[in-house]
Amino acid sequence: MYDLSGPDGARAHGPASLLMVASDRISTYDAVHPTPIPDKGKVLTQLTAFWFKVLKVPNHLITDQVAEMPKMLHRFEDQLRGRAMLVEKLEMLRVECVVRGYLAGSGWADYKRTRSVCGIPLPSGLKESDRLPEAIFTPSTKAESGHDENIPLGEVAKLVGYREVLFNQKNQAVSPMRGRTRALRRARRMPRAISSPAR
Repeated sequence: MYDLSGPDGARAHGPASLLMVASDRISTYDAVHPTPIPDKGKVLTQLTAFWFKVLKVPNHLITDQVAEMPKMLHRFEDQLRGRAMLVEKLEMLRVECVVRGYLAGSGWADYKRTRSVCGIPLPSGLKESDRLPEAIFTPSTKAESGHDENIPLGEVAKLVGYREVLFNQKNQAVSPMRGRTRALRRARRMPRAISSPAR
């Protein structure tokens, strides 16, 4: 990530912008592995850009086209093409917003313990990777280090304070977004493992 808030960046896209570049490195449980996956950064960047365009929700993306970025970046086009985004520099809400349509991952671990995910009760008898009756908003903490942890929506309000309204809006928006992604996936026969923007 590169801060472009200096004079050159300011001339093209305002005083507060960042260049985000996705590498091919891979990590699990906070450990970076020595062998990169070829073009992984390009795939992730283009998946993100695709869903921003399809869902048409407010976001921080200015452009993912190098030709539309500040001129000082054009000479790096070969390195940036397909794996870089110019974005607005915004204040980050220290919560990860996760929309779940299926019972998997940490959600499955929560369900086995409590029959709920992030405090949201779910029907009994569900199995791992079962489709949920409806999409649910299951936030987690965005930790500086260590692993993120699922938290109830009430805890989000404590973390974001006056921005609780924003999270209520996010919570209300997840079902329509999930519906659009599901319809698109079925129309294009896309496997859910790679088509959904949220786990």
